[in-house]
Amino acid sequence: MRRPGRRLPVVVAGVTLAGVLTGCGGSSEAEGDADGGLDRAADLSTCTADAQPAAQPYGDAFPSDWPFPPRTVVFAVEDRGGDGTIVTGVSSAPFAAVLDHLNTDVVGAGFVIEQGETEEHDAEAEWEGNGFRGRWAIRESAQCAGETVIQVLSAAD
Repeated sequence: MRRPGRRLPVVVAGVTLAGVLTGCGGSSEAEGDADGGLDRAADLSTCTADAQPAAQPYGDAFPSDWPFPPRTVVFAVEDRGGDGTIVTGVSSAPFAAVLDHLNTDVVGAGFVIEQGETEEHDAEAEWEGNGFRGRWAIRESAQCAGETVIQVLSAAD
């Protein structure tokens, strides 16, 4: 449930979104798919030097006012129909700076973090706001030193 005006740190795991996103654990077809399939949405080895910008807007299921971090190239958009849209980008900003942007600038733009989890090299959170709901996930790039992969799943409320 959304709590207006409340900003939560990214510390809690487990998320669901229209059957696409699932929490950890359990023995269903969702097992092994705790990130909601975000890893399969695009090539996570793309570096900023090789990323070709995707055409905007990213579709009706994605907020046109979503503030990606500076130095981010959005290079893949996957429409999953009624389940929403997954947008993937890569930033030349380091992981800590991208995480800070998501927890401050994105929240400041009206996208409230509901729950999430932060680890040393990756983080994810469920969010809601401005007529949309979804999940973001970031991870340090294994192929591109100092870069951060960003994926945002969004669906219209």
